[in-house]
Amino acid sequence: MREKFFFCKMAGVLAVILTLFVVPGIAEEERTDASGQWKYRLEDGGATITGYVEEPEGDLAIPSELDGHPVTRIGADTFADCMDLTDVIIPESVVSIGDFAFTRCYGLTSIAIPESVTSIGEWVFWECGSLTKVTIPDNVTNISNGLFGGCDTLTSVVIPNSVTGIGMEAFSGCESLTSVDIPGSVTSIGEGAFHRCESLTSVIIPDSVTIIGDEAFLACSGLESVIIPDSVTSIGNSMFRACEGLTRVTIPVSVTRIGDEAFGWCESLTSLVIPPTVTVIGEDAFAECKKLTLTVTEGSVAEYYAEQNGIPCVFATE
Repeated sequence: MREKFFFCKMAGVLAVILTLFVVPGIAEEERTDASGQWKYRLEDGGATITGYVEEPEGDLAIPSELDGHPVTRIGADTFADCMDLTDVIIPESVVSIGDFAFTRCYGLTSIAIPESVTSIGEWVFWECGSLTKVTIPDNVTNISNGLFGGCDTLTSVVIPNSVTGIGMEAFSGCESLTSVDIPGSVTSIGEGAFHRCESLTSVIIPDSVTIIGDEAFLACSGLESVIIPDSVTSIGNSMFRACEGLTRVTIPVSVTRIGDEAFGWCESLTSLVIPPTVTVIGEDAFAECKKLTLTVTEGSVAEYYAEQNGIPCVFATE
């Protein structure tokens, strides 16, 4: 009898522990608001829009509250594939936008993101092919992976000084993007971040940047000039591959490595100074650069590389 009582008591204690630590983590069930249009769930006292009953079309003003609850989040995939959406206004109650929230909204031409938003998920505007201009709120700290990838009509983006990182493929395939002002707050540029931004003509990378991912400017065929700051130590694989219009590049003495195919197929590149600090040059780093003459330091890795690969070179003067 004593053992049975002890077992029951311990079971009760365990139940209380599970209630304290498990129940708060259980997701709120999805609801439909009183209007019968919006699906949502409650999180931290606010409503997260998760879907809709009838697919929205044309201009859309997302409600600021549902059934008396402030709308604080737009959930993942909420408006994905709403191809007939044209203009979206997000209320100032919203603080975050989930992954893929507006992906493949092909008809979306403009979206107003309020200053209240501090987090924008990954691939949110992926392949929004009609989007032309976006202003990122001042409180956002990261341009996430694939955020504007495939937005081929996007011509301008304002990146605030609060942003510290530009994610993988963030602007990949933005064929109409002509210029981008990377603020001095940015420390990293992700892999393929500006891949195939064919209308981009020049890029100034600020001194704050220490990491630039592989293929960051791959196939930016209109890119003519690039200034790489002293803070960068490596030029990654295929970073400027197939930048057919590239004529001017400055490689600082901080760089120690030039990756595979880094400048391969840069057909307009005629001259490039490689500092003696570069100790590694990858395979096909200058493949098919038929007009190129390298300026190297006598006895350097760059001189040896040029000789081994049949690339014309001249010695740097003091």
